[in-house]
Amino acid sequence: MVKKKISLTFVSEDYLLNKIYLLREEKVMLDRDLALLYGVKSIRLREQVKRNLSSFPSHFMFQLSMQEVEIMVSQNAIPSTRHLGGSLPYAFTEHGVLMLANVLKSEQAIAVSIKIIELFVKLRKVYYSSTELKLEIERIKGKIDNHDKNVEILFRYFDELLEQKAKPRKLIGFSQGRKKVNAAK
Repeated sequence: MVKKKISLTFVSEDYLLNKIYLLREEKVMLDRDLALLYGVKSIRLREQVKRNLSSFPSHFMFQLSMQEVEIMVSQNAIPSTRHLGGSLPYAFTEHGVLMLANVLKSEQAIAVSIKIIELFVKLRKVYYSSTELKLEIERIKGKIDNHDKNVEILFRYFDELLEQKAKPRKLIGFSQGRKKVNAAK
């Protein structure tokens, strides 16, 4: 399989977004995609990682399990397991991407890494703004539920008032049409 080199000027945010996956509740990029972006072979990237393992703690990088690879293939994130180059890929978090650029020490790796980090930051901002929006919607729902309860109570009071009007009331006071009771008896 011949790897094509990607020109840094043509790397769009959309292209990069399509290379970010959600695995183990982390936004990550796979080693094969990063190698292509950084202009190195996947095997060379992995060699540098193995030489500098102390720079990549588990929250910077992890190796996918066969089950995770199968899930990605079944969801069409990866066309086939053969596309991965015959081994289980490494997944790099935002911090791992930055550390990888430092380990590779090439101008292209640093430039692409900066672009990727900026994209991760934008994604985080979108996430936080959507979270704030969700919280505001929940607050409004709470108010509406409270208003519904208040309207329900108001209608109950109206029903009670209407029931009271429907009952005949005992007359109070003097009426000319009544018979006089003889008090002398």
